[in-house]
Amino acid sequence: MSILIKNIKGLVQVRDTSVSTVRGADMKQLPVIDNAYLLIEDGKISSYGAMTEAPDRAGEVIDASGRYVLPCWCDSHTHIIYAGSREGEFVDKINGLSYEEIAKRGGGIVNSAKRLQITDEDTLFESAWARLSEMEAFGTGAVEIKSGYGLSYDGEIKMLRVIRRLKEKSKLTLKATFLGAHAYPTEFKQDHEGYIDLLINKMLPHIAGEGLADYIDVFCDRGFFSADETSRILDAGAKHGLRPKIHANELDYSGGIETGVKYNALSVDHLEYTGDEQIAALMASGTMPTLLPSTAFFLGLHEPPARRMIDAGLPVALASDYNPGSSPSGNMQFILSLACIKLKMMPEEAFNAATINSAYAMGVEQQLGSITAGKKANIFITKPMPSLTYMPYSFANNMVEQVIIS
Repeated sequence: MSILIKNIKGLVQVRDTSVSTVRGADMKQLPVIDNAYLLIEDGKISSYGAMTEAPDRAGEVIDASGRYVLPCWCDSHTHIIYAGSREGEFVDKINGLSYEEIAKRGGGIVNSAKRLQITDEDTLFESAWARLSEMEAFGTGAVEIKSGYGLSYDGEIKMLRVIRRLKEKSKLTLKATFLGAHAYPTEFKQDHEGYIDLLINKMLPHIAGEGLADYIDVFCDRGFFSADETSRILDAGAKHGLRPKIHANELDYSGGIETGVKYNALSVDHLEYTGDEQIAALMASGTMPTLLPSTAFFLGLHEPPARRMIDAGLPVALASDYNPGSSPSGNMQFILSLACIKLKMMPEEAFNAATINSAYAMGVEQQLGSITAGKKANIFITKPMPSLTYMPYSFANNMVEQVIIS
């Protein structure tokens, strides 16, 4: 099967040679071919170029006059498997309670864990499927999904099995991350050693035996898991072949960034608290700094220093953190808007951060993230737009007209 998209106003993120990441000043460079065509054959990008070079042959022809074509977003950090919403905590936040205060009252992650543990697998699957479909409609073609609302042996395994079912049914590219170390369950609040033992000696061997996870994650931050506790869990994950992706420095200078770099984490995520020492550590690593601006926006947190990081020469990725408590949306277009408005990223930087760099942050940069011959044809066509910048500018509107997955 072939699809020819013709008369494209701008074919965006064209990379003739596949690159893994874009960093520093290069993030302002976004390759675009004006008045272009794109040929898809057998689910892959076959060829592209100026309309004057467009081939005659094709099964289906799509006229994209006035529209842009982009590689789909890669959302490298989500928690879309959960039971029930947490709008009551939304009101608590309006009344001035902090994220940590809500958690101490039994809200937050522990609240979601209680609900998930009594929800059956089919119900979790159907609700997560609806969220995936919603994300796809906004232009997302690849999603990393974390466990972490189980906080028990049965709950965590159930979540990872739901992710496996989603992988089997969905055409999107999905990755599974084991986040048993998301928080300490109520029954282990005074027995951290007992929960870490459960994670390392019971959960991890089962998960590895069933092949349920691609990565391992730990919430390394104040009030959650210390750097030393994180190291023990990552050591155990490494024995089962699981590369880390770390929640780091959302609430304080936690040592999470340095720990992630030490263990060659694929990414360290959140990073609201990032200074010169953390930037220097990241500069000497292959770890992708991943920013989640909707979380800082929703919780009213100190914002990650994106401008400082990019100006220092780092690459930056963007993700939604879609979850019920701190970022109840998977709209990556809104993430780009927040990156520009709140983090002062240029639109070109935001597009790079949500495509090629976020593809790297979930380990799929060789298959996705750019318009490159041989990559999967996960692309979307915009509605008519006067310019590419119009997408992050028009923050309340869905500017995606059509999504094509493989």
